[in-house]
Amino acid sequence: MSKTIGWATVLIIIAGIIQSSLLSKIAIFHVIPDIALIILVYISYVNGAMTGQITGFASGFLLDFLSLAPLGFNALSRTIIGSLIGLMKGTFFLDIIIFPVLLCAGATIVKAIIISIIHFLFNANTPTYNFASNILWIEVALNAIAGPFVFAFLKLFKKVLTPRKEN
Repeated sequence: MSKTIGWATVLIIIAGIIQSSLLSKIAIFHVIPDIALIILVYISYVNGAMTGQITGFASGFLLDFLSLAPLGFNALSRTIIGSLIGLMKGTFFLDIIIFPVLLCAGATIVKAIIISIIHFLFNANTPTYNFASNILWIEVALNAIAGPFVFAFLKLFKKVLTPRKEN
């Protein structure tokens, strides 16, 4: 399990760096897909809640250093998302297109809700989503579109991202 969490965290950090450097150049209305979130969704669904929580916390904590968000902001939101997605492990058949689209769109909406709650409770200088604006819904659409492609890419690394089953 620790090897899986380590590799997943490394992939999420690489995705975070790519998001902040390369994808920001091709943003649509200043919105980019959250590839790091999509990787967390895949890892959590395939490996379960505990791996999702730990990976979400570790990668979120490291992403806090890459972003201007307060320390622990991404760690909290991604821990909750990793846990929620991990609870669904094995409940549905992971098909090629439909389920990744639904998981990624749902995770983006949950992320927006968590961020809004944190912003409301702590009245912090944190970024928040306006549910009436197009920005959130563009991000939901971009994550939903990118989800099947990222899932297909991550399936190439199944040996590293999925722990071996004990005999």
